[in-house]
Amino acid sequence: MKTLYTAEITAQGGREGNVKSQDGTLNLELAKPESMGGDGGQGTNPEQLFAAAWGPCFLGALGSVAKSDNVELGDTKIIVKVSFNEEGKGFALSAALNVIDESVEDDVLNKLVEKTQKVCPYSKATAGNIDVTVTANKIEVEV
Repeated sequence: MKTLYTAEITAQGGREGNVKSQDGTLNLELAKPESMGGDGGQGTNPEQLFAAAWGPCFLGALGSVAKSDNVELGDTKIIVKVSFNEEGKGFALSAALNVIDESVEDDVLNKLVEKTQKVCPYSKATAGNIDVTVTANKIEVEV
């Protein structure tokens, strides 16, 4: 494996702390959601950050897959939901990805998204580790 880029952040204070990137580009306050016992203060959380990272990564991979399949994408967007769940005596994440591009036929987009799920680094990292539902134009994709 050849490393092309490494991101480095420092997290401090847990879910009610902050995260900062080494280069200073990212500097965010964290706040625990009220549904998890937080006070509803301003700030993001690990689930939002994970979703925010996965979405653009998936769209980048989708663009590469579409190009190799000679498919022109339109104004493609992705809605990523990452949930923090109780599971037995512990916790687990789950995710739902919905890719939307109304300029591409549903069956074509479905196939592209299926291929993308196999090459996107975030999708590969989560495969078999968390429950993931993937849809293309709201039609479930077999992954």
